[in-house]
Amino acid sequence: MSRSERPDAPVGFVVVDKPSGWTSHDVVAKCRGILGTRKVGHSGTLDPMATGVLVLGVGRATKLLAFLSGLPKTYDATIRFGVETDSLDADGAVTVTHDMAPPPLDRVRAAAQTLTGDLQQVPPMVSAKKVDGVRLHELARRGEVVDRAAVPVHVDRFDVGATDDPMVFTATVGCSAGTYIRVLAADLGHALGGGAHLIGLRRSAVGPFPIEEAATLEQLQADGQQFVMPPTTITRVMESVEIDVATAIDVGHGKVLDRSRLGLGADDAGPWALLGGDGGSLLAVYAAHRGDTVKPSFVMI
Repeated sequence: MSRSERPDAPVGFVVVDKPSGWTSHDVVAKCRGILGTRKVGHSGTLDPMATGVLVLGVGRATKLLAFLSGLPKTYDATIRFGVETDSLDADGAVTVTHDMAPPPLDRVRAAAQTLTGDLQQVPPMVSAKKVDGVRLHELARRGEVVDRAAVPVHVDRFDVGATDDPMVFTATVGCSAGTYIRVLAADLGHALGGGAHLIGLRRSAVGPFPIEEAATLEQLQADGQQFVMPPTTITRVMESVEIDVATAIDVGHGKVLDRSRLGLGADDAGPWALLGGDGGSLLAVYAAHRGDTVKPSFVMI
């Protein structure tokens, strides 16, 4: 145990309501101090301008974050038409101003629907995406622009609403992991014959982790332990299996097991959260292996 690690340091998940202006790394660093452990990580970067759901793993549960990284996301966005920026959001410098009439809501909605389904997105230069091992935003700060390969994403919904400002619209977006909402905003502007950029973004859910469960940094500072969800919370994203004492001993040693011992059929894909007989503790996560066997991806103890 390191000197900075408290003996009562928690293990599990924390859903944070990230404030604007903070990087995801800033939040992780702050929570390390609040929770008294160096072992804190997050399941997916949220841009500094954005607010909302950031799921953290704490202690041994940081190893479980890999099972959350591909979860779908839901966002509430605010989009301004008529202006483009180099970062595609309000943090960037203005690059183009369009002489663009306020678009009617029905046209905006129709254009948004063309940006749903399976899409190809080019990651913006000001992003955390890596090219040849270097994050794009680091290259952008050096004034470099490099070719970026388009990546496949999926948008389930892109619902648009009007505001009091005829050049500003709200949007609710449900999408796959890795989708850039600011690219959607820019593409929406282009689809309407002009340009646009993102001026507000709030992540309202990461898979089964909604904003209603999120704690602010102030709440965590006051009582961080109260907001730590147990490792068994991983059962929100995978099937669970309760095991007996004898099996638990073998699981603790990381043994490969026959599917039949866990009551699994040949068609069950996994992964599976293995719980103690009382269902109250996570012992391991197992995945499909060769033939009729399963192997450990993660062992809690």
